[in-house]
This record gives sequence, structure tokens and C-alpha cells, in this order.
Amino acid sequence: MSIKENYNAIKDQLPSGVQLVAVSKTHPASAVQEVYDLGQKVFGENKVQELMEKAPLLPQDIQWHLIGHLQTNKVKYIAPFIDTIQSVDSEKLLTEINKEAEKNSRVIKVLLQVKIAAEESKFGLEISEAKNAYQQYMEGKFPNVEITGLMGMATFTDDEQQVRNEFLTLKSLFDELNQLKTVNTLSMGMSDDFPIAIECGANSVRVGSAIFGKRDYSK
Repeated sequence: MSIKENYNAIKDQLPSGVQLVAVSKTHPASAVQEVYDLGQKVFGENKVQELMEKAPLLPQDIQWHLIGHLQTNKVKYIAPFIDTIQSVDSEKLLTEINKEAEKNSRVIKVLLQVKIAAEESKFGLEISEAKNAYQQYMEGKFPNVEITGLMGMATFTDDEQQVRNEFLTLKSLFDELNQLKTVNTLSMGMSDDFPIAIECGANSVRVGSAIFGKRDYSK
């Protein structure tokens, strides 16, 4: 299937109100432009360097989401233009984003990335750390940051019940934080598991290979 056919197939599967973040990591700007021309405005990148290379080549109204692990020393490069940083996995990073947002006279939207997977390799805040960071945010500690919700990645496994349980853990925390101050984005689910994520309450999904296809790294 072509990128257009893939994109339309994914869009057809998404209920109204579920945001699609088209994950364009490792794919050229020309592929991003093709999906943009189909009406997609929100794109996700994993790495700052790749994002910095692509962004100037593409339309200025794209809403870029940084979804990969972000080092504090790289925040300054994306602070002038990033729409949302989905991968805030430490209070130190939250502090740095706030500082760079202030320098740019901006308020940057972020999602707290919570570790829900059993895999050691996954980044993220523990649930208690996420609650603590959110409490500090409510007390005004990060005035140039807007925490708009939570992001999480489930374990890469064929065990759908495990994936579902992990997503429901994040949904439970989302509901808890929502009681304190409204959060509107629950980002869960990727190409392989987004239907389960939506069942569990996700209203934003991050889909890459199911749209763009697998990247041939040998080229």
C-alpha cells in the first residue's frame, strides 16, 4: 500500500476526538510533505537533530511533537518552535524546558511520560514521581510550561492483556490528575497497539510505520 492508502486506513480506524501524531522519524522530509498534503498537521520526531534538519524544509504550520528521550542540553534547540514535548521523564527536564521556554517568551506544552511497561529499557517517571511533578506544577513552579496530559509506552509483547493493563494503569493516573486540574491529552498506543490504547481511553496515538512503512536502513 502507498503512504496515502496507509494514512487513510489509519484515519478510518480512529474515532472522532482521537488525535493522530504521525511519527516521521527516519523518514525524509518528502514523505512528511506527502502526508501533510493529505491534511495531517501533527508530526512526531524522536531525535532533536533529525527534527532540526527536517523542520526548515517543511511548512511552518506543522505542529511538531518531540516523542523520544530528550536530553536537557538539547532543549534549547527546539524551544523556539516545538509544539509539544511528550517525553518529559524527569523533574530536571521539566525545569530545563521551563527555563528555555521563558527565554523564548513561550509557554511550551508537555506530557509527563510515565513508565508503565515492564521493560527496563523504557524511560519514564514512576507514578509517584509524576504525581509529585504535577503537584509542583499546580503550585506554580513551572510557569512557562503547560502540562496537558500523560504519555506512556506499553511493553512490546504479544500478551494483549498485559498491554491493556499497562494502558489502564496510565488511564487511572490520568483520571486522578484530572480531578486536581484538567488535563486533556492521554497519549498511548503506537502502530502495533493503538486500537487497544483507544479502548483503554487514549485520545492521542503515535503512529509511524503503519503510515510511512518500514524504513530501509541499508540504503
